[in-house]
Amino acid sequence: MSARAGVEGVGLLEVEHQREKALNPLQSEDSVVEGKVTWRNLPQKKQLLLLALCRLSTPLSNACLLPYLYYLVKSILSDPEHPSAPQQISRLTGLLVAAYPLGQMSTSMIWGRLSDHYGRKPAILLGLFVSVTANLAFGFSRTIGMLLFWRVLAGMANGMLGVMRTMTAEIVKDRKYHTRAFLALPVVFNSGRVAALAIGGCLADPVKNIPWLFGPRGLFNFYHHPEGVAWALVYPYALPALFNGAVLATCLILAFLWLKESLPSRENSWDPGLVVGRVISNLFTKKTRRLRSGYSAIQIEENQSLSANLLTTESGSGSSTPIRAKPASRRSGLRGIWTRPLVKTLIAFGLLPLHNATFLHVFPVFLSMPTAPNSNATIVRFTGGLGLASPTVGLYLASFGICGILLQLFIYPRIQKYVGNLGVFRIASAIFPAAYLLAPYLTLLSGHNTAQWVAMATVLFLQVMGRTMAMPSSVILLTEAAPRRDVLGTVHGAGSTLSALSSAVGPVIGGMLLAKGIDIGVIGLVWWSWLLLVALVALGWSCGLEIEEKGEEAKLETQLE
Repeated sequence: MSARAGVEGVGLLEVEHQREKALNPLQSEDSVVEGKVTWRNLPQKKQLLLLALCRLSTPLSNACLLPYLYYLVKSILSDPEHPSAPQQISRLTGLLVAAYPLGQMSTSMIWGRLSDHYGRKPAILLGLFVSVTANLAFGFSRTIGMLLFWRVLAGMANGMLGVMRTMTAEIVKDRKYHTRAFLALPVVFNSGRVAALAIGGCLADPVKNIPWLFGPRGLFNFYHHPEGVAWALVYPYALPALFNGAVLATCLILAFLWLKESLPSRENSWDPGLVVGRVISNLFTKKTRRLRSGYSAIQIEENQSLSANLLTTESGSGSSTPIRAKPASRRSGLRGIWTRPLVKTLIAFGLLPLHNATFLHVFPVFLSMPTAPNSNATIVRFTGGLGLASPTVGLYLASFGICGILLQLFIYPRIQKYVGNLGVFRIASAIFPAAYLLAPYLTLLSGHNTAQWVAMATVLFLQVMGRTMAMPSSVILLTEAAPRRDVLGTVHGAGSTLSALSSAVGPVIGGMLLAKGIDIGVIGLVWWSWLLLVALVALGWSCGLEIEEKGEEAKLETQLE
């Protein structure tokens, strides 16, 4: 970076600082203490909230069906009571879970490159629209072929996760806020996951699970069908999909109206959505101002006039410092960005969903499977599940999702403060093997209610704690491993592609091993020969990761960009 560019960049930061002070003259200087980062002084909170709401697309599209996945597949089998039905269900559930990340994998890099050229916001809006369509259609599909098709399409629409992560880094440019900023998306993701698991389990098969609304005497049985609401009998798993579609459509409208473009080359482009959103905001603002005193109204006008005068004076002065520097034209080839630290971080990034996605598929199926007597059980040879109903599975998984949110908000930042992102990632990697080693033994406690629920809580807490710490830290490590900010979209696109590949391969292998374990009477086969093995490899790999020390020029460039 040239000296002149550095001087202009520093000048740009000074002007932006003055701009923020002018727009927020009543903000206390004590709220932004140097070195002290809190949720209160996190910049761009409104934009981060909108972006986080868009992130709901993934948990609603992917997690909602997990509590009832076993029963959904069972309902479309020609002979669900056949002795080989559990093995067939295990394989088909694995395919359905894998179809979603396969779709993500096929489009992650495309979303990243398109967003680098045409903007982040158009990519997110298009992805949300396709996601709404795919979710609604999935609920009214009753063949395995159509279910797979809509799952793949939903995955393709949600390949924009890398775009959202890139947008987070662009919205919050100061690196000291990245730990909090990158937590915003996972926190909303976990919140959406909690809601999706609970709602998916409770709304599935509403004639059976919500008879007071959809049963023979239900409030919504307007035509007095003797068995319940007619459409709910034909499409017993459409209600969760309808809920997902409605929520995602709302997120799409909010993003269209108020989400701002963050790609530097298109930040100042005309946006019809923002124009309409500004009109709507002004209507509410005018109504609010009428309720205020005259003094407050004059004060607001003075503040706006002050900021306008300051910006006009700075831009109209003889100073050569620009208010907004044009993004540098650095379209170098992709070959040069794949540094050794980045490749090592990408591998660690891909190992995490390889076992985590398998767990998220296998565990709800394992909880839903019928129990087995296991009269001659040994330390490794036993089979069966826990025989829980879909509402129970959904609510139980959701309750530990709440635990994950609390860990993310209050525990993760404190641990990260002392051991850093890499230290948090290593601690999380060390937790997963314990959960996978113990999980299959839950089936031996199926007849002991208290011990069974305590053991389930222990396994889930370990996995949720590991996942809660590993996900945000891995994203931050990948962001920091990028050689330049102008390739963040490509880097996160590559990360999303690798993550999607792992999320597809893991459940397929997990479903096959689960079916094989049922055949040979060893339900722990998938847990010990796959989940535990991958988790141990990921732990060893995390110990080999290193944080690259950037030179002074690279640090200055990162700050200025």
